[in-house]
Amino acid sequence: MKRTIKWLIIGIVLVGISGGLYMVSRPPAQPMDGMADSQAITFEVTRETISNTVEVKGKSLYEQETSVYAPFGSEVTSWNVADGQQVKQGDVLFRLDRSALQNEITQEEASLRKASLESELQAYVAQLDEEETGVGITETQRKRAHANEEMARLTRELNDVTASIQRGTLAEKKELVRKADYRSPAGGIFLYESAGKRPQAVTDNQYIGKIVDLDKLQFIALVGEQDVFRIKPGMAVAVKMNAKKELKLEGKVLRVSKFAKTGTDQNNIDQAAQFEVVISLAPNEYLIAGLSLNGQIETERKENVTVVPTIAVMRENDKSYVMLDQGVGAAERRDIEVGMETPEKTEVLKGLEPGDKVVLQ
Repeated sequence: MKRTIKWLIIGIVLVGISGGLYMVSRPPAQPMDGMADSQAITFEVTRETISNTVEVKGKSLYEQETSVYAPFGSEVTSWNVADGQQVKQGDVLFRLDRSALQNEITQEEASLRKASLESELQAYVAQLDEEETGVGITETQRKRAHANEEMARLTRELNDVTASIQRGTLAEKKELVRKADYRSPAGGIFLYESAGKRPQAVTDNQYIGKIVDLDKLQFIALVGEQDVFRIKPGMAVAVKMNAKKELKLEGKVLRVSKFAKTGTDQNNIDQAAQFEVVISLAPNEYLIAGLSLNGQIETERKENVTVVPTIAVMRENDKSYVMLDQGVGAAERRDIEVGMETPEKTEVLKGLEPGDKVVLQ
């Protein structure tokens, strides 16, 4: 009797263990969509405005910088501008000593006058020789007279060319004299090449400084070859500066370089080429040159389109589909035609309507 009870107890234990192992290994019951309601994430199809952007980084620079060069070599008789001073177009910045240049002009005018008188004299002598040539001269004399006449003609032509060159040079020097009182070519802030350093003498075309317009700045950025063809002039740019992250600035693409930036070696196949993008900036009291800026260039935008979260769109070969929520834990596959895609949203051209709900598996 005890032996029978013992084996009965062993049998009950074995059956219990087997049943427990079966229940653990058995998969849970599946709803129609293949997942439990508690695991499903549902998104609603909406109508929204979506856009694609390209992120860029760079520096702010003054848009308009006008370089100032000395018109000719001379001593500086006076400076009328200080470093960092606001100037207007037409203001006299400095004056150069024009005496040496004026002496050269006087000498060249005298030289031109002398050449003109000599030419007149040669023409008068040639006329006398022609009048003295009679009918009874010999053939040799006739040839000599013709050679002298031809020589005189060539001399006159050469003198005319020389005089023309001299008159051009003279006009240039007279123009330089007028620039001895050098007037500002633009309005803005004047900055010396070396802060506060005023040269007492200058050479021809010596760089002296620049005039910058503080109200107009540009955002100079670099983009990679994968983005350069997506960016076009006129595109809007949302700009932020590292120094004031809460400040939102507006910009617009002015131009995109068609040549890789120097320093991004096109001959190095392992280095991606970089292209310069110039962005105009709306005026702002916090904008100065040299700031680090970040921008988002809006390359594509669509208003009021049917969209679904991109994460809910699945792919199979060349087809796109979503799992359409049927309620009570059920979902069915719905093939869709997609349009514009962004990392967050995808445009749906066919297959869904606003208000539909899709399930993320």
